[in-house]
Amino acid sequence: MKVTDVICHILQSKVEQPFVSARGWVYSTRSSCVVEITTDEGITGWGECYGPAAVNKALIETQYKPRVIGNDPFDVEVVWEDLYNRIKDYGAQGFSITALSGIDIALWDIMGRAVNKPIHKLIGGAHRKEVQAYATGLYFIDMDRLVEEAVEEAEKYATMGFRAIKMKIGLGDPKLDVARVAAVRKAIGPDIKLAVDANHCFTVPQAIRLGRAMEELDLLWFEEPISPEDHEGYVEVTRALDMAVAGGENDFTRWGFRDIIAKKAMDIVQPDLCAAGGISECRKIAAMASAHGVECVPHAWGSAIGLAATVQFLAALPDTPPAFRPMPPMLEYEQTPNPLRDHLAKEPIVQTNGIVPVPDAPGIGIEVDRAILQQYKVA
Repeated sequence: MKVTDVICHILQSKVEQPFVSARGWVYSTRSSCVVEITTDEGITGWGECYGPAAVNKALIETQYKPRVIGNDPFDVEVVWEDLYNRIKDYGAQGFSITALSGIDIALWDIMGRAVNKPIHKLIGGAHRKEVQAYATGLYFIDMDRLVEEAVEEAEKYATMGFRAIKMKIGLGDPKLDVARVAAVRKAIGPDIKLAVDANHCFTVPQAIRLGRAMEELDLLWFEEPISPEDHEGYVEVTRALDMAVAGGENDFTRWGFRDIIAKKAMDIVQPDLCAAGGISECRKIAAMASAHGVECVPHAWGSAIGLAATVQFLAALPDTPPAFRPMPPMLEYEQTPNPLRDHLAKEPIVQTNGIVPVPDAPGIGIEVDRAILQQYKVA
């Protein structure tokens, strides 16, 4: 089998209700670079790249596509190493790796479809037939009702059956952050797990002070408290707090995670399959984390393709028995409206009572609806 073409689709949809994350980032559109790889045997694979879609598309079309065409998709690691070594002089992280991630996922999808097996069968088998999802939400929308809106949204997710929720912090007064988290904890009770995500908006001293103020609220983890490049700062925060510290969605490849894991700068690493190097590289990151007793809970954001690939990866990820949180790795299920996630697959991956079944269909486990693809395609 040989690759015949690599096609990039830029998809975009408007967000019905714009929302704000930490540091005042406003989200008014959802977009993605979807990678389609075709073969001479009529098998097509799909992947997805994290981050600004147009940049990923340009990188793939100008740097990677000519080197992928003509290769056997089953030589996925050979392709990965070739592309990485082609680009690493000026791009060992960031966009060059997010673009590579989409290609890698698509190649794994082709392999699964070729042998009629889901990807989790190709990477070791399923440790679980379903994954627990946690609801990511509680962004900032109504600035006059920040506490009230968070409580109402959290109560809605609890009613939907989610047993874990992740909320945003990091906009305005840290005292307001603590009050908002405390109100949510009181509303959902002690049995629903609660995590917080700061999107790396604090300094080390700020993160430590805020973390200590939240420790009594029984939090699942404190995600991205500080800037992702400050690995030594993460060591300080992690050592100072009696709660799990998480991060890594903005780190790339095994080399980017090597020192984080070896130093135990984080209790939980969160590589994104669509960013950190695809399935090939995230397997290495997870194995390295396991060897050092660090938990791996992948980050997920984007379309149905990235979500499906993440579910396949999670199915094959063994439990890590950390002393602070003995539970299997969970699936991040972002709750803001996202047509690219909810409609792009003919049979979309959905959660029911906070549980997502692991698809047994070949490859990533979903079929892309080309009519929806064209509906949201802008380039």
